[in-house]
Formats: sequence, C-alpha cells, structure tokens
Amino acid sequence: MTVNVPPCVVPPCAEPSQRCAPRCAPAPGTRRAPYPNRAPAPPQPPPRRRSRPRAHRRAHRRTRRRAGLLLAVTALVLLVAALSLLVGSNPIPPGTVWHLLGHPDGGLLSTVIHGQRVPRALLALAVGAALGVAGALMQSLTRNPLAEPGVLGINAGASLAVVLAVAITGVSSIWFSLWCAFFGAAAASVAVYVLGSVGRRGATPVRLALAGVALSMAISSIVQTIILANQNVFNEFRFWAAGSMEGRGFPVLCAVVVFILVGLGLAVALAPALNALALGEETARALGVRVGLTRGLVMLAVTLLAGAATAAVGPLSFVGLGVPYAARALCGPDQRWVLPFSLVLGPVFLLVADLLARVVVAPQEVQVGIITAVMGGPLLVMIVRRRRIESL
Repeated sequence: MTVNVPPCVVPPCAEPSQRCAPRCAPAPGTRRAPYPNRAPAPPQPPPRRRSRPRAHRRAHRRTRRRAGLLLAVTALVLLVAALSLLVGSNPIPPGTVWHLLGHPDGGLLSTVIHGQRVPRALLALAVGAALGVAGALMQSLTRNPLAEPGVLGINAGASLAVVLAVAITGVSSIWFSLWCAFFGAAAASVAVYVLGSVGRRGATPVRLALAGVALSMAISSIVQTIILANQNVFNEFRFWAAGSMEGRGFPVLCAVVVFILVGLGLAVALAPALNALALGEETARALGVRVGLTRGLVMLAVTLLAGAATAAVGPLSFVGLGVPYAARALCGPDQRWVLPFSLVLGPVFLLVADLLARVVVAPQEVQVGIITAVMGGPLLVMIVRRRRIESL
C-alpha cells in the first residue's frame, strides 16, 4: 500500500523546521551566503614577515663567533711576533726597535734586528703555519687525532737524506742540508703512498699510517747506524736533528716560502672535500668527491708543507699534533675553519717556543725543538688520558 506524503511548503526566506523541508531559497536576484547562520569572520591582520629559522640563526651566531676568535688569534700572532723582536740575549727597548725598523743605521742594534730577529720571526711564522696546517691535513686524512706529519715518514726521510749527504760528500752547509732534507722528505712521502696503495683496496687511512710508521722505523735504524759509525756525521746531524732557528736568515726563508705557499693554497682548496671524506668514503663519492685524487693531493700538500718546514729548521715535534687539537677545540671539526685556525695558531706556538728558547738559559740559547717537545709532552698526555677521543 502506497502512502502519499505531501510536500513541505516553506516560505522562501523562512528557516526550515521539518526534516523533509528544503533549504531556504534565495530571494530572486540575490546570492545566498554559504553559511547563513554563522557570524561574519573578523578582518584578518596583514601577514607578518616570516622570521629566520632557529637553526639558521644559530649557524649565523656560530659563524660570527668563529670569525671573532680567528681575528683575536690573528692579533695574538702579531703581538707575539712583535715581542720576538724585543726579547733575546740582549733585550731592546720597544721605542728603539720601532725607530730602527723604519730607519736602519747600520749599527749593532740595527744589524741584530734586521739581520737576525726579523728573519727569524718571519721564518717562525712560515714554519709554524706550515706545520700546523700539515698536522690538520694529516689528522683529517688518517682520521686520527694523534697523527702528525711524522706519521708519513717525512721527518725520517729528511733525516736520512741529510745523514747520507754529509757522510758521502762531507758538505755540511745549511743550503746543502736544506735541499737534501726537502728531497728526502718528498721521497719518503712518495714511498709511503706507494706502499699504502698496493692492493685492491687502495690507499686507505689505516694503510697509509701503518706504511708511514713502518718506513719511519726502518729509516731511523739506518740513520742511527750511520751516525754511530761516523763521528763527523754525528756532530753535524745532532744540531740539525734538535731543531733550531738560530742562524737562519732571509736566504733560507726565501728558499722554502714558495713551497709553503703552494701547500697552503692546496690545503685551502681541499677543505670541502675533506669535510665530505669525514662522512665516509661512500658518502663522499655520492657527493661527487674523487676519493683517490683527494688523498693524493692531501699527501702532496703535507709533503710540501712539512718537507719545507723540516728542511728549514729541522724536525720539530708536537707542533703538528697540538695545533690542530687546539683549533678543533675553538671551532669544531669543520675543516673550512680548522685550517685557518691552524694557520694562525701554529705561528703562536712556535714563536712562544722560540721566545722561551732564548730566555730560559740566557744568555745561552736552547734549541727550539727541545722547547716544543717540553711544551707538547703534557698536551699529548692530556689527549691520551681523555675518556673519549673524538673521531675525525
């Protein structure tokens, strides 16, 4: 049986009260609002400018803090360099030094300043910067915070070349020892890289470090055999092996500064690739880094920097170890900041050691290599005794 339900009749503007009633029909010629019972929305304020993300602000503050620290350390370098012109076996007043720097008169004090202290300070700046950056590169390459340029056999190769040159030729001039030490350091670095690259895995950080340590031990035994058998070689070698900047003038500085500048430029160019290598080889390759080429260029930069520094003043311990450690403590593990900090902290370390070498037993002088070893020994103990050594 069918039941007819009458349609609901609702005026066009009335609110429907029955379930079967249709919605209110708009008046003819007007447009119905979508929600007739809802109050109109309040006016919205104009959109405000979006602020920087919090991470971006933190990164900006961190960059400004690092830049400020770098400027402060640079000012410290200038201060210590100026102090090195005043302090020595014969202290010179600051006013006299300032006058003689601009108006040399050829006297005794002018000769001491221009002929000894100025080139010695400049050489300390160059050698300290070279060893500091070389140590940072070496630690980044091997991912070992205890590594230094000596791990690649650079010091051992330079020592062997000097000993062989003196034993065979009998020549013991500074220039002759300089070039022999540089080529010996370069040859040792090449030998370490070749030994570490043998095999399918190539030159990994562990294999490079092991090859460098093994080659250094073998070369050291040869050097000890030669100097014990030849008294003249021993007398010449013991002064060079202690590390000293005494008697090094502008000719030695001019001979090594080109190699140091090339090595520093290469190190700065490799900083982004080293950051990528710190994430792992696979990640570095995915980011477009040529791992083998990068390691080879790092080896070349370390050879130029540490080889030139060792040839100029002899082997200096702990400069390449302590300077990068202090740099990472100031700026973190980013190589784009570690290398500039190592560049300025290295001269500070070496200039302070040179000042102590002049005054600790004045009027005599101690070899600067002895002072760097005394300063770096406690630092090494502190690094080793830490509960956690950061991985690079």
